[in-house]
Amino acid sequence: MAKILIAEDEHDIRELIEFTLNFAGHEVVKAKNGAEAVELAPKVMPDLIMMDVRMPKMTGYEACRAMKEIDALKNIPVVFLSAKGQDSEVDAGFDAGAYEYILKPFAPDYLTKRIKEILEQFGIAG
Repeated sequence: MAKILIAEDEHDIRELIEFTLNFAGHEVVKAKNGAEAVELAPKVMPDLIMMDVRMPKMTGYEACRAMKEIDALKNIPVVFLSAKGQDSEVDAGFDAGAYEYILKPFAPDYLTKRIKEILEQFGIAG
């Protein structure tokens, strides 16, 4: 299965995502904010990165832009998870380099299914 880096500042949500992805057979690496995700990503080389949009120290958008400037990371799909569903927010996510934008709250089954589809699109066993 895939190695997935998740960046989420809310502990309970981070744990729920980790549990959901572990249950689906994925390896999960956790970051508490965007800055930590940017620091961890080149070290762990994940297959996929999932980030909240609103986080302390560095937003998901800022972290995504920073990662896309690193050659080793630029082709890794980034998925934003956010309660902010306005068109301007979603557009900002895609402008930052995201592959997908999933709205919170989400059903764990939906998250697992969507992650599997994205990994398959990138040729990664999911």
